[in-house]
Amino acid sequence: MGRVYNFNPGPSALPLPVLETVQRELLDYKGNGISVMEMSHRSPQFEEINREAESLVLENAGLAAADYRVLFLQGGASLQFSMIPMNFLSPQAVADYVVTGSFAEKAYKEAKKLGNVHVAATTKESNYSTIPRQEELQFSEKPAYVHITSNNTIYGIQWHYIPDCGDTPLVVDMSSDILSRELDMSRFSLIYAGAQKNMGPSGVTVVIIRKSMLEQASDATPSSMLSYKIHAENDSLYNTPCTFGIYIIRLIMQWVKDMGGIKVLGGVNKEKADLIYDAIDASSGFYRGHAAKEARSGMNITFRLPDAELEKKFAAEAAKAEMIGLKGHRSVGGIRASIYNAMPLEGCRALASFMHEFARRNG
Repeated sequence: MGRVYNFNPGPSALPLPVLETVQRELLDYKGNGISVMEMSHRSPQFEEINREAESLVLENAGLAAADYRVLFLQGGASLQFSMIPMNFLSPQAVADYVVTGSFAEKAYKEAKKLGNVHVAATTKESNYSTIPRQEELQFSEKPAYVHITSNNTIYGIQWHYIPDCGDTPLVVDMSSDILSRELDMSRFSLIYAGAQKNMGPSGVTVVIIRKSMLEQASDATPSSMLSYKIHAENDSLYNTPCTFGIYIIRLIMQWVKDMGGIKVLGGVNKEKADLIYDAIDASSGFYRGHAAKEARSGMNITFRLPDAELEKKFAAEAAKAEMIGLKGHRSVGGIRASIYNAMPLEGCRALASFMHEFARRNG
């Protein structure tokens, strides 16, 4: 079988040029006679990979190394749900959470186990089909931080503005849309993301943290492994990190730069999303999008068909046409097309064409 169009929500598609580089270097990394998978994380060769990965992440995000650090951690975004309050939510403080989907809800629940939290807004009543407007955000008085989830993979919704929190640090889970569009990333004090959607393979969590916020992190976390300060002081090498994953992140960050950066990539991503949303909107109700139009995600497009049997048929026929991973999340059902950075424009054209033909035959 040749390469298929991979619409899985994560682990997801990786750029083909990156995979080809990995293939070439798999047995012998730059004449060292070993694979990166065999290389000591204390070796000069890996320390160079680590430094370059951090530098390229900051460059692509438009952030200065003088102001931010990048940490390559483990435990997924799910561990960040706990690490953030452990480091920044003191017993006397309150943290504000905006709940716009299942992952935002999980982050809130984990923080609630560790301290005082306040729901600044929730869209649960709309079955997470919308994003709250700025005027709907009800912040507590002097919160330690405000937490949002920029994109929801399950419901297919995305923030299209950065909320104004005043001087309060803004923390964002960007697992499913990091570096996919132009944003003023300096508006955030802490950004975290599981790498397996837009930045690399599964097994690495990327944390971008403002140095001034890092200085405020607690020195009393239950474990050194849960301390941002310790990981920063050791350049993400306090323990053995996911070395091969960091190597691939470095390659993908170079690929993003070579593509023209986030400005160019964001334009391509919008064109990809428009193709599929146009197919939904042109179907006279055969396809029904879950997200409100003003909250539609540019990364995860969710929609329903007239009945569950047609949805099964759609996913099965699409797979035969070499488009995989289109089944919706079990909690929502329907169809979900995840079109992260590595999904080529041709894949979205193929899906849109398939959607038009499927609706014609079954509508």
